Amino acid sequence: MVIDFEKQAVATLRRRVAEVEEANQDLIAFARGHSGAVSSIHAAVLAAIEADGLDHLLHIVTQGWPETLGLDAVSLAVTVGGRGMRADLSGLQFVEPRMIDRAMQGVNGVVLRGVEQGHPLFGPAASLIRAEALITLSATNPALTGLLVLGQRGGQRFETLHGSELLVFLGATLSRMIGRWLLP
Repeated sequence: MVIDFEKQAVATLRRRVAEVEEANQDLIAFARGHSGAVSSIHAAVLAAIEADGLDHLLHIVTQGWPETLGLDAVSLAVTVGGRGMRADLSGLQFVEPRMIDRAMQGVNGVVLRGVEQGHPLFGPAASLIRAEALITLSATNPALTGLLVLGQRGGQRFETLHGSELLVFLGATLSRMIGRWLLP
């Protein structure tokens, strides 16, 4: 009796080659996505650096960053010297600092999550948001605290550790930019 190992070996090799090809395509897709995310974050930071004042910076963040970062909504809430401010597409409003403090509870660096409804800091856009990133603003001066809130209508897209690191960088850069105009 002769056992034909060749057919079984060829079938096994073909299956393994297909698995490697699939893994390779996944890796290429991840690398392209990561490269795109890095490019978007860099473009957002460069736009912020070009701001010539706080009003211009808030305009860039709330109106320019959604397009630059491929998002549907960006909101910003800060507390400086005991005063709370919230900015979104509809403009700048003064809010109770306690509201911002409550929003920051449980957020250490970055929180990425899918939601039924966006964070109240999104204002009128909150009902449309299904995925959000809450990013703490970490100024070198403790007199400035706050959150940068990014949202999108679709499912969660901010899933990787690298994405979190990029968002921390974005928040840290924004913190320093705000601090330039609001802190003595």
